[in-house]
This record gives sequence, C-alpha cells and structure tokens, in this order.
Amino acid sequence: MTEANGKQRPFLGYGLGLRRQHYNDVLDSRPDVDWFEIISENYMVDGGKPLHYLDRIRERYPMVMHGVSMSIGSTDPLDYSYLGRLKALIKRVEPAWFSDHLCWTGMDQLNLHDLLPLPYTEEAIEHVVDRVSRVQDYLGRQMLLENVSSYVTYSESQLAEWDFLREVVERADCLLLLDINNIYVSAFNHNFNPHTYLDAVPGERVYQIHLAGHTQEENLIIDTHDHPIADPVYELYAEAIKRFGRVSTMIERDDRIPPLAELMQELDRVRRIGESGVLNQVA
Repeated sequence: MTEANGKQRPFLGYGLGLRRQHYNDVLDSRPDVDWFEIISENYMVDGGKPLHYLDRIRERYPMVMHGVSMSIGSTDPLDYSYLGRLKALIKRVEPAWFSDHLCWTGMDQLNLHDLLPLPYTEEAIEHVVDRVSRVQDYLGRQMLLENVSSYVTYSESQLAEWDFLREVVERADCLLLLDINNIYVSAFNHNFNPHTYLDAVPGERVYQIHLAGHTQEENLIIDTHDHPIADPVYELYAEAIKRFGRVSTMIERDDRIPPLAELMQELDRVRRIGESGVLNQVA
C-alpha cells in the first residue's frame, strides 16, 4: 500500500454521496455500499431529521465528511465559528477523514455558493498553505483538498494548475481528494492533456477519488453532477488507478438524483474498474 509521511493510506472501498432522497432506502435495504460521504454543511445543525438519519446510517456504514464553504483560498479571515461547528460534527461522526475544496467561495462575508478557482501564483500558494496549516492545527488532523473544475483563467497565473496543487499539498502537508471528472472538465475547457495532470499528482497523497457526471455544451463542459459518469471519465479513472493503486472512490450525484438501485449499478462499474484498473476488462 502506498504511504504518505510514513502512514499507510487507508482503503475504504467504493461509496456514494449520502443524499436525503435515499435515507429510507439505505436503512431499509442496506445496500452494498462500502461507505458514504456527507456534505458537512448539511449536518452542521442543532437537531432535526438530517441528524436523526445521519446517526442511524452512521451506525451501519463508515463515513467521510466533505465541505463546500471553508473558502480556504479567500482573503477573508478564517471563520472560526464555522470551524468550531465543523469540529463538533467531526467529533459526532468520527469520519475516516474530512475534505474541502482548493478554491474561494466569496469575500467580505458573502458566500457566492460557487467553487471559484485561484490564481496559480507563489503568493497564492503561501496564502493557502498558511491557512491549511492553521485549519489542521485547530482541528487536530490532516485535511484533504479537492481540485475544482474551472471555466476561467487568471492572467496573473505563473504555474499550471497541477503544479500549483502539488506545491500546496506538499508544503501544507495535507492530503488530496482527486476529482477525476473535474480534471476532465477543466482539460476540455482549457485545452490541456488530462494525463499531464495525472503525471504531476503526488500519488502517495491521494486518499480519495470523486467521480461524477457533467453537462457537455458545444465548446464548454459544466460540472453539474446531474448525469451518469461519462465514458472518458471512466477511462481517466482507470488510468489513475493504474498509476496510484487502489484509492477509496465514490460517486457524486447532486441533481436529477436517480433511484438508489440505478446508482448502485453505476457503482458496480466503478468497483470493477477500481479493482482491475483495466477498462477493457469491465466495459
């Protein structure tokens, strides 16, 4: 097993994002899912049905936590009120790990509810590394950072996205949530080779992989999470597994959510690729 900083990389298997549409099905049918990922902000509440279902499902399945609003790249001060609630949820869930995105989500306390890319500069690296280090110190554990999809670039950028990502995670000594669909989306939108991205990824730091569907326009791909995984994304996933070995992998579906049984069929294909790493054996 690949190791990062002397620690063995855990392998959880193959999971799904936990969505409210599937709460009862999960409890009633106990599907063959190895683990679930929760959106942290959905459960940073004082009570109610979300926590009721979370606790019941957590009794039966391992979980990881995935945040969407830490805004680690923002110039606003770190929100310690948010981090305090996140810390309390970590204590409740006892996740295998927690993650958020390498991005910014707003400024002047205004959340734009979007995952916005950063300029790929040395100044941005230093800024993010300092903030990740403080978050990890406060929470007492390493975090995973996820690469985001993007539709714009900055004229100030000095590095390729993959070099920026590598520098951040290595200097901050954090881990990676590698979103394969996001790599594919950004490669199409910005006309780069996604395999070049994979070549630059420090594989020993990849603890989790995201797979998802997208919306293909004529000259643009949008990361919508409302379609099945596309064949080219499966192909890129198979290549990632060949390079990095088995990595805990899950499917994100956030809109036009199908029945759980349909997602399970998709997860079966992911599992076969993840176990073999050879796409033509599982198509």
